[in-house]
Amino acid sequence: MTDHKVASREEWLADRDALLAREKEHTRMGDDLARQRRELPWVRVEKEYGFETDEGMKTLAELFDGRSQLLVYHFMFGPSYEAGCPTCSSSADAVNGVVPHLNARDVTMVYVSLQHVPD
Repeated sequence: MTDHKVASREEWLADRDALLAREKEHTRMGDDLARQRRELPWVRVEKEYGFETDEGMKTLAELFDGRSQLLVYHFMFGPSYEAGCPTCSSSADAVNGVVPHLNARDVTMVYVSLQHVPD
């Protein structure tokens, strides 16, 4: 049996209310951090990146597929891997139902596995 504190309903409610106040503060801080992240300045991409796709080579701009936003998921599949990361594989198995909703909101989603290419 665990040695855990047992309290009255009133004590639990008081402790829960105090914790709720801290949780709300935490949420507000996270919202503020997210706002600050969105307000960061953009940096123009000067380098020409190439991506090998099922349809052949594409530039970064072409990956957007005419939409204004690109969501990139890093699918972990290293050179020594025999199979993809289990979490990445699970996500990839379920993505088809999400893509039309993203596309309707001006978002293109791509999965990438990086291959190190020396400069």
